[in-house]
Amino acid sequence: MRKPFGHGGLWSGACPCCGPESLVPADAVPRRGVLAAVLAGVGVVASGPVLAQGATRSLRVRRQVTLDSFSGVYFRDGRYDRDALRRLDYVFRDLSRAETTPMDPRLFDVMSTVARQMDSDEPFEVVSGYRTPETNAGNASRSRRVSRVSLHMSGMAADCRLPGRSAVQLARLASEMRLGGVGLYSRDGFVHLDCGPVRRW
Repeated sequence: MRKPFGHGGLWSGACPCCGPESLVPADAVPRRGVLAAVLAGVGVVASGPVLAQGATRSLRVRRQVTLDSFSGVYFRDGRYDRDALRRLDYVFRDLSRAETTPMDPRLFDVMSTVARQMDSDEPFEVVSGYRTPETNAGNASRSRRVSRVSLHMSGMAADCRLPGRSAVQLARLASEMRLGGVGLYSRDGFVHLDCGPVRRW
């Protein structure tokens, strides 16, 4: 039986996936070759996050190191706001390569939902967002905790902290919500969140 977060450290084993005019329809989510390969290897695909049916979704994030930030609505009246998504893409960019990618907006849905459930108005501190394949390969060569098929390369994952909440609290609640992948890195004080298959480590 798997141990709950905060009791005995991380779960054993590495994660199998990682160690939208100005408005776009909500279902217009980009598909990527890397994502297809990852999900084929996992064999289980999560259904979309269970989200509140309100007219708007908002998110507050701040990038660690650069302090670039976004605070506002990125989804309204059933559609994603393209300008807001572009701004978020910039915040979540690969810093080492100064390269952006269209992030999967479902990741923002996951983060928005988790923050709401935690009753937090604080911005997420983003440690890592998008990673180019080159950046990811370099990270993987230095640490066995970094997967060579990471969902960070598909713009589907973020490593983050939520001020005022411990990493254990954040990971436990996100895991219970079953919105996607959740990884607890207690030694580094951050949590991995993604909009891929439901799993935890």
